[in-house]
Amino acid sequence: MLLSIALLVPWVSGALLVALDGRRRAVAWLAVVALAANLAVLGVLAAEVSTGGVAQVVTGGWPVGVGIVLRADALGVAFAALSVLVLLAAAAHEAIGGVRSRTFPGLVVLLSAGLTGLFVTADVFSFYVFFELAMTASYALSAYGGKRRQLRAALVFTAVNLLGSFIFLLSVAGAYRVTGALAMDQVAQRLLTVNPNAAVLIAAGFFTAFSVKLGLFPFHFWLPTVYAGARPAVAAILSGAVANIGSYGLLRFGVALFPEQLRLAGVALVVLGAASIVYGGVMAVARGDAAEMLAYSAIGQVGYVLVALGVGGPVGLTAAVLYSAVNSLNKALLFLASGVRGALVAAAFALGALSVAGVPPAAGFVGKLELFRTGVVAGSAALVVLLVVGSALSLVYLFQVYQRRFWRADPQAVGAASPLAQRLLTAALALLVLALGVWPEPLLAFSGHAVEALLAGNSP
Repeated sequence: MLLSIALLVPWVSGALLVALDGRRRAVAWLAVVALAANLAVLGVLAAEVSTGGVAQVVTGGWPVGVGIVLRADALGVAFAALSVLVLLAAAAHEAIGGVRSRTFPGLVVLLSAGLTGLFVTADVFSFYVFFELAMTASYALSAYGGKRRQLRAALVFTAVNLLGSFIFLLSVAGAYRVTGALAMDQVAQRLLTVNPNAAVLIAAGFFTAFSVKLGLFPFHFWLPTVYAGARPAVAAILSGAVANIGSYGLLRFGVALFPEQLRLAGVALVVLGAASIVYGGVMAVARGDAAEMLAYSAIGQVGYVLVALGVGGPVGLTAAVLYSAVNSLNKALLFLASGVRGALVAAAFALGALSVAGVPPAAGFVGKLELFRTGVVAGSAALVVLLVVGSALSLVYLFQVYQRRFWRADPQAVGAASPLAQRLLTAALALLVLALGVWPEPLLAFSGHAVEALLAGNSP
């Protein structure tokens, strides 16, 4: 019942809100209420599955194997709740400052619906359907603001991600061709008996599609233009919520459907992740614009997830899940704070910067600690050195952003102080990052349960 409600709330409210004028303050706040309700339902669902349980429903009352199966485990619910939290913060940020587009609130709620469905489906094709619904809303949101810079970002984002979607659809068709099934558990079982070369080709297709969504090196070429060109709230949505599709997809498809291919590609994944970390960090240091620095930072930070995934095992996968969650909050905080002025916001941005660099007591320290643990367990001194270098680069370029954004006078900001509620919202997000660093046990426990469910094959 909860699973159905978690999908119905954003779908129904999003369909209604997109027909209304989102520039009206009441409509903007109705979207915030709808997202808060969706988050509350996901919170209850998370409590239900937190001990390793699974909530499952077959749509339309059809028997299993005929109807589409929706299944919520700790991994899916964690990513769904995290994404909706980021959407809620971004929607509230715009509602306070004044929405500039009639469709923005409705599109954010519809994006919430698409992401929620994507994270709780147990069917490969319905994953693609929810995937496309979420991306369609994202395409429209990337043009939010209507200026030339936003329209250019929207064009690049749409063109590149349509290519990623096409590759994903080809991979879905390939999986169905060799297995004759679309349910994830059936696909995983039948892939064990198919030609290994076909399985590798299909796995490579899925990896490419998800890497494009994440902006991993060398699939990163679109990301700086889009993140730097989008408005802060949209950049927070794209980096903190939509990018979770890539992280979740690599975990769900890699571990549950292609475990052998993932094991064989472990070294290659670590190399690609290392390249993302170094490239993103060096390019961020070389940028002069704050938005561009944060965009290249996003490329570097997702590299840590790929490194942990490449190492694999319970320790590596737990680090990947944990760092995905922490990175999502960090990026949402930094992008939102970059568009707000004030002493309170400066402190919030500093806390987010320390979290990205892995400095205690922010949540990023816990994430980096798990990554260091992964390097130690793997017995790789080079991996530990890489993590140290990446963290040092993060501290350098984020200090540069802080210095240029909050230490130097900005002529454009004179007489245009941000609303107090907007500053308080940013501070609240920073406090959440701090709280997860001071008391990391719930996040660690839920990440562990998520990996257990993943390794168990998500069986009900």
